Amino acid sequence: MSTHPRILIVECMQEISSFNPVPSQYESFHIAKGEAMLEQDGLNTALGGGLSVFRSKGMEPVLTISARAGSAGLLSAEGWERLSTEVLGAVEAGAKSGIDGVYFSLHGAMGAEGELDPEGFLLQETRKMVGEKTPIVISLDLHGILTDRMLRQVNGFAIYHTYPHVDFADTGRRAAEFLVKILQEKVQPVIARVVIPALVRGDELVTKSGCYGDLIREAQRIERDSTALAAGIMIGNPFTDVPELCCQVIVATDGNPELATQEAIRLSAEFWELRHRMQGKFISLERAIQQASTMQGPVVFTDAPDATSSGATGDSNIILKGLREQGYTKRVLAQIVDPVASAVAHKAGVGAMIEVGLGGGLDSGRFSPMQVCARVRSLSDGKGRLETMKVEIDAGPTAVLTFDNFTVVVFSRTLSLFDRAMYYANGLDPRDYDLIVVKSPHTEYHMYDAWVEKNFNIDIPGATSANLPRLGHTICARPVFPLDVGVTFEPRAVIY
Repeated sequence: MSTHPRILIVECMQEISSFNPVPSQYESFHIAKGEAMLEQDGLNTALGGGLSVFRSKGMEPVLTISARAGSAGLLSAEGWERLSTEVLGAVEAGAKSGIDGVYFSLHGAMGAEGELDPEGFLLQETRKMVGEKTPIVISLDLHGILTDRMLRQVNGFAIYHTYPHVDFADTGRRAAEFLVKILQEKVQPVIARVVIPALVRGDELVTKSGCYGDLIREAQRIERDSTALAAGIMIGNPFTDVPELCCQVIVATDGNPELATQEAIRLSAEFWELRHRMQGKFISLERAIQQASTMQGPVVFTDAPDATSSGATGDSNIILKGLREQGYTKRVLAQIVDPVASAVAHKAGVGAMIEVGLGGGLDSGRFSPMQVCARVRSLSDGKGRLETMKVEIDAGPTAVLTFDNFTVVVFSRTLSLFDRAMYYANGLDPRDYDLIVVKSPHTEYHMYDAWVEKNFNIDIPGATSANLPRLGHTICARPVFPLDVGVTFEPRAVIY
């Protein structure tokens, strides 16, 4: 090993919903190569956190490629072929320069036509290039699906510990510190994995307040007191219908498979006992509107079934239709993805009156256009910056339309809408409205829940519905709770 260890750094991140009918493409990814990857330096991202550690330890980053895409539908075969070729080409070039370790930043819930374990493939090919003796450490979203093929290639891991996610940089830091321990302290990691046949959603997954968070704090505790080198409780992404979709506990120790097994089995047994609590709680749209109409304070209507951050299209107008049909008269603020309506607004100009079919243009099997006569209140380029990560986002040409008591921000591209960024970017403050539509299952507490009277979780169709049995899984291993009845579980660990 050289005086200044050289760490190959690579990133490939996307989360998909198999139930989104619109495939994603290579063009969905933001690609940064070499020094351009430093655009994440100092940001709340896994790559940003990892870079800070390697710099502080006097290690030399070998920057290869970062490919990041927003959540979307299954990646097309052509898109995957181009993306994987480009990523592995960059890895190969970096590896040839001489490296001592690899840090691979991943999401874990990718999926492509013809390759349902993209991360496993990328790690497998990376392992071939760097050899068996070069340690590989990965970071993952807790909504990822860590597969057997992935685990056979890696020496260590770090998993998000928060939901809603705020510990992006911290996760990258922990992954980098794991790699440093392998290189400098000569730890010998062994990893125990316990697969739990369950899919979960709902408020109990909010780590600050839910029972899932109580278990996560146990995983954090055994990391911090050095019982384990790393520990994670992954809940997968129920919308990514792939063979190894599951919940799972992963524990890494320094050369102690018995301890890793003991802790992984203990945590998985505790998780299983809580599975019934970790399910979504819903209200019908009709009842939610009736209740909201009688409330004084502002309310949120959560459109989790059309959560773009989980892979949905963002073009559901079911809530808007329901509000209009049931005569809700208070001020409504909403967002929707509709490139056609946005283009019409941009052509007409600010102040113009336009007639458009709003929404229902992407996931047309679930949604149909809602005819409106609207005024173009404002137009923008659709650029913004996420509140927590501070990463730039781009919705394409964007229009704010008003009609009756509705104000709707209309985007040209599907993008993550799990905070207030795109309301603010278009000069709108959610606090000025009586009802705000949020296309995300959960946001950070201060964004809405701290000041609204009620957050209604609406039970309507969508590619990311938390009403899991209605989605129609066909690929994931069965039986699995809650899709099947009478599911049993006997914790069993596999050692890597």
